[in-house]
Amino acid sequence: MKRFVALLALTLLAVAAQAQKAKAVVYIYLDGGSSQTDTFDPKPEAGYSYTGKYKTPIETCIPGVFIGERLVKLAAIADRYAILRGMCDGTNAHETGHYRMLTGDMTGKDIVYPSYGAMIAYKKRAEYDNPLFPYICVTEASTRFNEAGFLNSMYKPYDTGGKPDAKWFDVSGIVDHNMSDELMDARRSLLKELSSLGKQVQQGEEVRKAAAYREQGFELMLGDARKCFDLASEPDSIRQAYGMNNFGQSCLVARKLVEQGVLVTMVRFRGWDTHKEHFKRMDQRLDELDAGVSSLILDLESRGLLESTIIVVGGEFGRTPLIGFGPPWNGGRGHYGAAFSYIVAGGGFQGGRVVGATDAKGEQVIDRKVYPADLWASVYTLMGIDPLGTVEHPVLGPIPMLPSYGKEGQSNGMLTEIMNLN
Repeated sequence: MKRFVALLALTLLAVAAQAQKAKAVVYIYLDGGSSQTDTFDPKPEAGYSYTGKYKTPIETCIPGVFIGERLVKLAAIADRYAILRGMCDGTNAHETGHYRMLTGDMTGKDIVYPSYGAMIAYKKRAEYDNPLFPYICVTEASTRFNEAGFLNSMYKPYDTGGKPDAKWFDVSGIVDHNMSDELMDARRSLLKELSSLGKQVQQGEEVRKAAAYREQGFELMLGDARKCFDLASEPDSIRQAYGMNNFGQSCLVARKLVEQGVLVTMVRFRGWDTHKEHFKRMDQRLDELDAGVSSLILDLESRGLLESTIIVVGGEFGRTPLIGFGPPWNGGRGHYGAAFSYIVAGGGFQGGRVVGATDAKGEQVIDRKVYPADLWASVYTLMGIDPLGTVEHPVLGPIPMLPSYGKEGQSNGMLTEIMNLN
């Protein structure tokens, strides 16, 4: 109880003392769970059974800080982000891991909480004035838990669909290269004519709402907001830097959405569930991760947007430090929720820092555990949202928005050591 009171006082003091640092969040979600020892917490001294072929980590621009050998571009800009080496959500199950990381809830109760993005959209609803949806997933939501939970469906994420790296990035309900603007405008005019005829009869509230939503849809399809999905307008050098692949171009879309004022963007990067042929798949995944994330950070920085944009990178858990060389795995890594790594950048987070540590083999956190609730309490605070605030449940009324925060075994406090709260 004393510890909770101390956390409560610290949080309230921090929220009261600081101005909002961030205006947007970009979550690069490494769906399937990325290996911490191959990315941001290498353990070269653990031996081949743990390192496999990645046995030569590289030093970053921060002296004494090493990361995985394939992350060359990220190593060069380590002063822009912080590494969290003590992440822990205590589960090896995908579904549970998704839920805990996306909501911050580890209570195990029967309330299904909204995802972090839905929660931010809900808390910022009064000040968000943008034709685009406040929470957008490129190209799809990660799981069924990346939803609005008990909140109104208007706060659920909008999935773009489509392929950003294709010739045409068709976006569900907004961009369709098979349909010209002229045809869409003609349809819009026809609907307006029909609506004018309909005004001769009494219209109910539902009809008026439908007309307003229809007009909003046309604004998305024909207005300036859709330009954030037009990647062909970007210089070829920028597109090449991000990587001409689905993930790289999705990161470029995220930058354009931040420019357009979207509150929350998730980039879903699939393919990290590497039980088999781990290193063969990592050769590609790590190169794409390196190019996409480093370009996003530098691109936002060059446009003066990094200071107001939080970037979070990580998945639902990590991978087993010990490699499964025997059949049927033949060189794979399993699920591992006891210790894994994330990186955070921008929006009030200080770069060039390492928070937490694991043991010599990367199997246990030995310094500064960071739970999902701690991560999101930090993000919410930098977004100007009180993490100790409440959210309205349709049956229960006001309930804590982060029920795990401040609870023993589910929280260890905000990341105040790397947060700029002045």
